[in-house]
Amino acid sequence: MRTPFDTELQSRLVRYAAIDSQSDESSTSQPSTASQLDMSRLLVEELEDMGAKDVRLTEYGVVLATVPATVEGPVIGLCAHVDTAPQFNATGVRPRVIQGYNGGDISFPDAPDLRLGPDISEHLKDCVGHDLITASGTTLLGGDDKAGVAIIMTAARHLLEHPELPHGELRLAFTPDEEIGRGVDPRLPDDMACDFAYTFDGSKPGEVEHETFSADRGIVTVKGVSIHPGWATNKLVNAMHLAARIIETLPQKNMTPETTSGTQGFIHATDITGDAAEVRMGFILRDFEREGLDKKGEILRAVCELVGLSEPRAEITCEITPQYRNMRYWLEKDMTPVHLAHAAVRDAGLEVVSVPIRGGTDGSRLTEMGLPCPNIFTGMQEIHGPLEWISVQDMGKSVQVALNLVQRAVRQAS
Repeated sequence: MRTPFDTELQSRLVRYAAIDSQSDESSTSQPSTASQLDMSRLLVEELEDMGAKDVRLTEYGVVLATVPATVEGPVIGLCAHVDTAPQFNATGVRPRVIQGYNGGDISFPDAPDLRLGPDISEHLKDCVGHDLITASGTTLLGGDDKAGVAIIMTAARHLLEHPELPHGELRLAFTPDEEIGRGVDPRLPDDMACDFAYTFDGSKPGEVEHETFSADRGIVTVKGVSIHPGWATNKLVNAMHLAARIIETLPQKNMTPETTSGTQGFIHATDITGDAAEVRMGFILRDFEREGLDKKGEILRAVCELVGLSEPRAEITCEITPQYRNMRYWLEKDMTPVHLAHAAVRDAGLEVVSVPIRGGTDGSRLTEMGLPCPNIFTGMQEIHGPLEWISVQDMGKSVQVALNLVQRAVRQAS
């Protein structure tokens, strides 16, 4: 159960999680928040201290570094993102460690009514005796994807300290803004300069994913007619009422995240801001196939048009922006990186779990842009909310998979 990397992983994740690095979709800067650079600069310092080469923070906010090869072999990229999801509070994260989890309910010091147990998060049943890391109840933890960062940093440190281990050159990349679909700058694939890569941004031990959602972002703006409510008769057009009608008209029974599973896509209303005069609503559109994604965009536009026809004095716009596409379309043409990861997982004594990701990663964009990039597990659970947790020992298994992978790549290439 225990791994040689547990102490380091625990220390790294606790340290990284305490840094507020939440991304912000409404920002036009790159990265979207200055706080992400606090995390990135720390990584630059730590990489230089451990002896990594070519360490730099790019002008577009990505930390790049090299672990030099000890033998000839393919150049492999290892990638994780430093930002945390904007869907839940990430300010003032207080990570805490539960040593030797006993299998019962977990309470939270800053949210007495909050409870986490195996009935809520099934994987807890597999983690009795493990050391768990959670937040304090009022924030997310940020293991998505600071667990991935900790895993890659730990693996890199180990390889740099053990030059007797045979591996090719490794290129490390720590990206900002993954959570808002802006983690992969067009310059990144060339700057990584590798044959193929892996994101460490998955969940349960054994997972190797080569199929993701295709994703678009929808922004709906409703402009009404504002007037003093005392004089509003036959004049006021309340943008909030029209916005509510749009959400209510969208398919509710079989096209929302909570009513779908497996390979079913959805339309998800993520955020809403505004007042009676103007409302802005955000949606994410997801489907595993391009045709299904296009259909969901058509549904959202059609609903907006229908509600607009009911009140011609209002102005309703619907803007849909592509985010990423299912990386299966490219990876299935050459499954070598995927099969290599499968073998590395088996070398670690784990069963390979290969299921479509009901989400996406920077690997989706990298793969689409020509750099094959499957996704490997980290152990993160219940992400993007106050119940988020992770097992230190699961993270240790991920480090072992990373080490197996880079050594096996050399053997298979020879």
